[in-house]
Amino acid sequence: MPPTHSTAWDDQATRRAWTRLLICAALGQVLWPAAWVALLALYVITSITWTLWLFFVPMAYTFYRTFLQWAYWRGAFRARLLLRQYPWQMYEAPESGIGNIPGVRNGYAWLKFPNPELPDQQVTMVMHSHVRSIWWGGRLGKRAKPERKAQVREIWFAGDPRFAAVLAVPGPRRLYVIHQRPSYNPGVPADAHGAGPQARELARRAGVRVPDVSSIGG
Repeated sequence: MPPTHSTAWDDQATRRAWTRLLICAALGQVLWPAAWVALLALYVITSITWTLWLFFVPMAYTFYRTFLQWAYWRGAFRARLLLRQYPWQMYEAPESGIGNIPGVRNGYAWLKFPNPELPDQQVTMVMHSHVRSIWWGGRLGKRAKPERKAQVREIWFAGDPRFAAVLAVPGPRRLYVIHQRPSYNPGVPADAHGAGPQARELARRAGVRVPDVSSIGG
């Protein structure tokens, strides 16, 4: 069971998990550019044309990761904002899958959580960002092996499914920031699933851009 604190951030293990997340982002900011420069230098030193094919894939990937690293930084600080506002909740085997539902592209992992103000209504959240999503995607699909699915049977959730949240497996481990998009819930009103003013204000404090109800629909 997750710790019973007023916010997830009050839990020491959660703060340690976030610190590891930040350290990984910092290391990536140094190591990926260094790896790209090293591969480029090695290619120049060899001075043999055919070796371009030997270095092309790793060079392209390290170059890609160098420019992607800002998303890891942003994700870490978004996670901190959410963890400082919401407590951990536990969901046992929530409905999930990979694509195959309206509004979700094939290959994207998704989960469904109850609407806090309308418990009978399920809100779909999609892992539209691939940053740190590979591990989750490999365990949420129907084709995942039983031992893999067992690793995400119990999911810790800090946030509001109508806006944004941090997902984790018990520990907490494998922190993942997930944001809501209206297109993932066709047929549901665009006003954040009927979220009340307190829920909206809490989401704003957690760094979520929440539109004013009066501005929705023009």
